[in-house]
Amino acid sequence: MTQQHPTIGSLLRALRARNDWTLKEMSQRCGIPLSTLSKVENDRLTLTYDKLQQISQRLNIRMSELFAEDDSTPEPPVTARRSIGRIEDSVRVTTPNYDYFYLCPELRRKRMIPVITRVRAKSIEEFGELVHHSGEEYIHVLEGRAEVHTEFYDPIVLEAGQSVYIDSNMGHAYIAADGCEEVVLLGVCSSADEQLMESLMHLHGDVPRTGTR
Repeated sequence: MTQQHPTIGSLLRALRARNDWTLKEMSQRCGIPLSTLSKVENDRLTLTYDKLQQISQRLNIRMSELFAEDDSTPEPPVTARRSIGRIEDSVRVTTPNYDYFYLCPELRRKRMIPVITRVRAKSIEEFGELVHHSGEEYIHVLEGRAEVHTEFYDPIVLEAGQSVYIDSNMGHAYIAADGCEEVVLLGVCSSADEQLMESLMHLHGDVPRTGTR
């Protein structure tokens, strides 16, 4: 039998069940309208990053806990595991500069974080401050032309099929190069930090956002 991949809706539903909250109680606690929460739990609507951050803050939990399955039973040492990365099974997080699609979300304690990213920012001024996080990352351009800005190097333009490997502690940003409306990247982030997923989810926490999809 094919394993059901979790969605943000199923993960929120599991979180609510673990706390024995009704949908109305969950809505009141996290400040998300009941009708919106119902649609999210039934996978008819997703949430933007600012709404996920709101839930995290209102429920006083770490962002990474929103993406954690119930781990009440001891997990045996990992000897072999596999996950198929499908875009429809990914967890989507929307920010002003990027749409992130986190792949293989059902795997806990991943040593690598695979993510498809759609880049919308077209200038470094529009992007804002360079971002930093622990670990290293490999970025491969799938579609379009990406302009890569890093703290200690001159900007470079990568064509489709080209890639870059960087130290993620160094400030960095990816924007659409001149004449390119949108860029699609495949990224793989790796770190010894067990909270890497949480660090990635907080990358744009200080950037104002409005609205939901």
